[in-house]
Amino acid sequence: MRKIKNVHLNDDPEVYQCFGCSPHNASGLQLEFWDNGDELVSYWSPRPVLQSYPQVVHGGIQGTLLDEIAGWVVYVKCGTVGLTAEMKVKFKHPLYINQGEITIRARLTEQNKRLATIDAKLVDSSGKTCAEAELKYFLVSETEAREKYHYPGVEAFYDNK
Repeated sequence: MRKIKNVHLNDDPEVYQCFGCSPHNASGLQLEFWDNGDELVSYWSPRPVLQSYPQVVHGGIQGTLLDEIAGWVVYVKCGTVGLTAEMKVKFKHPLYINQGEITIRARLTEQNKRLATIDAKLVDSSGKTCAEAELKYFLVSETEAREKYHYPGVEAFYDNK
Protein backbone atom coordinates (compact mmCIF):
# COMPACT_ATOMS: atom_id res chain seq x y z
CA MET A 1 0.00 0.00 0.00
CA ARG A 2 1.41 3.41 -1.03
CA LYS A 3 0.77 6.62 0.87
CA ILE A 4 -0.73 9.35 -1.30
CA LYS A 5 1.02 12.68 -0.82
CA ASN A 6 -1.23 15.61 -0.01
CA VAL A 7 -0.14 18.01 -2.75
CA HIS A 8 -1.81 20.93 -0.95
CA LEU A 9 0.39 20.82 2.17
CA ASN A 10 2.59 23.67 0.94
CA ASP A 11 -0.42 25.86 0.11
CA ASP A 12 -1.11 28.86 2.34
CA PRO A 13 -2.64 27.38 5.54
CA GLU A 14 -5.10 30.28 5.69
CA VAL A 15 -6.35 29.34 2.21
CA TYR A 16 -6.08 25.54 2.39
CA GLN A 17 -8.92 24.84 4.82
CA CYS A 18 -10.61 21.87 3.12
CA PHE A 19 -12.98 20.31 5.67
CA GLY A 20 -12.11 16.83 4.39
CA CYS A 21 -8.34 16.75 4.03
CA SER A 22 -6.64 19.87 5.37
CA PRO A 23 -4.49 19.29 8.45
CA HIS A 24 -4.82 23.06 9.06
CA ASN A 25 -8.58 22.87 9.70
CA ALA A 26 -8.95 22.01 13.38
CA SER A 27 -12.70 21.41 12.92
CA GLY A 28 -12.18 19.23 9.84
CA LEU A 29 -11.74 15.52 9.23
CA GLN A 30 -8.00 15.74 8.36
CA LEU A 31 -8.10 12.63 6.17
CA GLU A 32 -5.02 10.99 4.67
CA PHE A 33 -5.12 8.41 1.89
CA TRP A 34 -3.33 5.25 0.74
CA ASP A 35 -3.41 3.57 -2.66
CA ASN A 36 -4.08 -0.14 -2.37
CA GLY A 37 -3.95 -0.93 -6.09
CA ASP A 38 -7.59 -0.97 -7.19
CA GLU A 39 -8.84 1.22 -4.35
CA LEU A 40 -8.01 4.11 -2.08
CA VAL A 41 -8.17 3.63 1.68
CA SER A 42 -8.33 6.05 4.59
CA TYR A 43 -8.53 5.53 8.33
CA TRP A 44 -10.39 7.94 10.58
CA SER A 45 -11.22 8.15 14.26
CA PRO A 46 -14.51 9.99 14.89
CA ARG A 47 -14.86 12.71 17.50
CA PRO A 48 -17.96 13.21 19.69
CA VAL A 49 -18.53 16.69 18.26
CA LEU A 50 -19.48 15.00 14.93
CA GLN A 51 -22.40 12.94 16.23
CA SER A 52 -26.13 13.19 15.63
CA TYR A 53 -27.92 10.80 17.97
CA PRO A 54 -25.83 9.90 21.00
CA GLN A 55 -22.70 8.00 19.93
CA VAL A 56 -23.72 7.91 16.21
CA VAL A 57 -21.67 9.69 13.51
CA HIS A 58 -23.87 12.31 11.84
CA GLY A 59 -25.15 11.21 8.43
CA GLY A 60 -23.86 14.39 6.80
CA ILE A 61 -20.38 13.66 8.09
CA GLN A 62 -20.64 10.12 6.72
CA GLY A 63 -21.57 11.58 3.33
CA THR A 64 -18.61 13.95 3.52
CA LEU A 65 -16.22 11.08 4.26
CA LEU A 66 -17.51 9.19 1.21
CA ASP A 67 -17.37 12.26 -1.04
CA GLU A 68 -13.85 13.24 0.08
CA ILE A 69 -12.26 9.87 -0.65
CA ALA A 70 -14.07 9.77 -4.02
CA GLY A 71 -12.56 13.15 -4.89
CA TRP A 72 -9.10 11.76 -4.22
CA VAL A 73 -9.90 8.75 -6.42
CA VAL A 74 -10.53 11.25 -9.22
CA TYR A 75 -7.14 12.89 -8.54
CA VAL A 76 -5.07 9.71 -8.66
CA LYS A 77 -7.09 7.16 -10.66
CA CYS A 78 -8.65 9.48 -13.27
CA GLY A 79 -5.65 11.82 -13.48
CA THR A 80 -7.62 15.04 -13.24
CA VAL A 81 -9.95 17.15 -11.14
CA GLY A 82 -13.66 16.44 -10.82
CA LEU A 83 -16.79 17.96 -9.37
CA THR A 84 -19.39 15.90 -7.56
CA ALA A 85 -22.38 15.42 -9.86
CA GLU A 86 -24.36 12.88 -7.88
CA MET A 87 -24.05 10.90 -4.67
CA LYS A 88 -26.39 8.07 -3.66
CA VAL A 89 -25.75 6.99 -0.08
CA LYS A 90 -27.21 3.91 1.60
CA PHE A 91 -26.96 3.90 5.38
CA LYS A 92 -26.92 0.24 6.35
CA HIS A 93 -26.03 0.27 10.07
CA PRO A 94 -25.31 2.96 12.65
CA LEU A 95 -21.70 4.14 12.58
CA TYR A 96 -20.71 4.68 16.18
CA ILE A 97 -18.37 7.33 17.55
CA ASN A 98 -17.07 5.14 20.38
CA GLN A 99 -16.10 1.93 18.58
CA GLY A 100 -12.66 2.83 17.28
CA GLU A 101 -11.15 3.58 13.93
CA ILE A 102 -13.27 3.62 10.78
CA THR A 103 -11.95 2.45 7.40
CA ILE A 104 -13.05 4.34 4.30
CA ARG A 105 -12.65 2.61 0.94
CA ALA A 106 -13.32 3.78 -2.62
CA ARG A 107 -12.69 2.50 -6.12
CA LEU A 108 -13.24 3.71 -9.64
CA THR A 109 -15.87 1.55 -11.35
CA GLU A 110 -16.38 3.40 -14.63
CA GLN A 111 -14.85 6.33 -16.50
CA ASN A 112 -15.39 8.07 -19.80
CA LYS A 113 -14.21 11.44 -21.07
CA ARG A 114 -16.60 13.52 -18.94
CA LEU A 115 -17.83 11.30 -16.08
CA ALA A 116 -16.40 8.95 -13.45
CA THR A 117 -18.38 6.54 -11.26
CA ILE A 118 -16.92 5.64 -7.88
CA ASP A 119 -18.10 3.19 -5.24
CA ALA A 120 -17.20 4.04 -1.64
CA LYS A 121 -17.97 2.60 1.76
CA LEU A 122 -17.49 3.16 5.48
CA VAL A 123 -16.47 0.11 7.50
CA ASP A 124 -16.51 0.06 11.31
CA SER A 125 -13.82 -1.48 13.50
CA SER A 126 -15.61 -4.84 13.54
CA GLY A 127 -15.57 -5.02 9.71
CA LYS A 128 -19.25 -4.15 9.24
CA THR A 129 -20.14 -1.91 6.27
CA CYS A 130 -22.18 0.92 7.80
CA ALA A 131 -22.67 3.12 4.73
CA GLU A 132 -21.97 2.82 1.05
CA ALA A 133 -22.30 5.21 -1.85
CA GLU A 134 -22.19 5.44 -5.59
CA LEU A 135 -20.76 8.78 -6.65
CA LYS A 136 -20.60 10.34 -10.08
CA TYR A 137 -18.07 13.07 -10.80
CA PHE A 138 -17.96 15.48 -13.73
CA LEU A 139 -14.38 15.37 -15.02
CA VAL A 140 -12.46 18.27 -16.50
CA SER A 141 -9.67 17.71 -18.99
CA GLU A 142 -6.21 17.36 -17.50
CA THR A 143 -5.19 20.53 -19.36
CA GLU A 144 -8.04 22.49 -17.78
CA ALA A 145 -7.32 20.89 -14.39
CA ARG A 146 -3.69 22.06 -14.59
CA GLU A 147 -4.57 25.56 -15.82
CA LYS A 148 -7.63 26.41 -13.70
CA TYR A 149 -7.33 24.18 -10.63
CA HIS A 150 -3.54 23.91 -10.22
CA TYR A 151 -3.68 20.13 -10.65
CA PRO A 152 -0.06 18.91 -10.51
CA GLY A 153 -0.49 15.60 -12.37
CA VAL A 154 -0.76 12.07 -10.99
CA GLU A 155 2.99 11.71 -10.45
CA ALA A 156 2.94 14.46 -7.78
CA PHE A 157 0.83 12.28 -5.46
CA TYR A 158 3.47 9.55 -5.13
CA ASP A 159 7.06 9.37 -3.95
CA ASN A 160 9.44 7.97 -6.53
CA LYS A 161 10.55 5.26 -4.11
